[in-house]
Amino acid sequence: MKIAPGVLDLDWKSLNLDTSASPDWDRGISILEQRLRGRFAEVVDFLIAEDDKRAPNERRFGFVILATDCLVLETLEAFRQGLTDTRRKSEQLCTSFLTQRPAFKPLFPGDLAARFYKEFRCGIVHNAQVFGTGLIWSVGPLLRVEGTRIIVNRTAFHDALMRELADYLAELRNPANTDLRSKFRTKMDFIAEGKFLP
Repeated sequence: MKIAPGVLDLDWKSLNLDTSASPDWDRGISILEQRLRGRFAEVVDFLIAEDDKRAPNERRFGFVILATDCLVLETLEAFRQGLTDTRRKSEQLCTSFLTQRPAFKPLFPGDLAARFYKEFRCGIVHNAQVFGTGLIWSVGPLLRVEGTRIIVNRTAFHDALMRELADYLAELRNPANTDLRSKFRTKMDFIAEGKFLP
């Protein structure tokens, strides 16, 4: 089973991650990077580049860009927490990420993170729309609030998420982060097993 572009489950299972000094940690972390960048981030980068060829009021890829980034955001938080079963935990994962990660925390206090989850993440994923008066845009700051309206810049959101991904990978590469590595390993072991949760 492929777990990342060009990477099989057996590639992960063959790694020796029992000691923090093992050189296989770099390969294991690279597998996660290949998984998230190759399957998702590179696609979003392509969509943004193509969409940006149009005038701002003619751009139309914001929904798929933000939907994909919400998937990656929740996946990153599940890795940070070492969760293998994320059923009925998407709100906790999304709001926890937005309120704790440095690239998002200053912009998303708890109430705004909860609104983003309901209006944007759930609206897009479950109904292919943004609930309320929210707007996905491609210019301006990552987040603005105008009265009751939340406006999210999909490009700035994606850029911030990619910084968080890079920071997470750097944290994993530090052998002193044993708890973070343990949670990462738990999640990747689960993925490599290919078991489907009932």
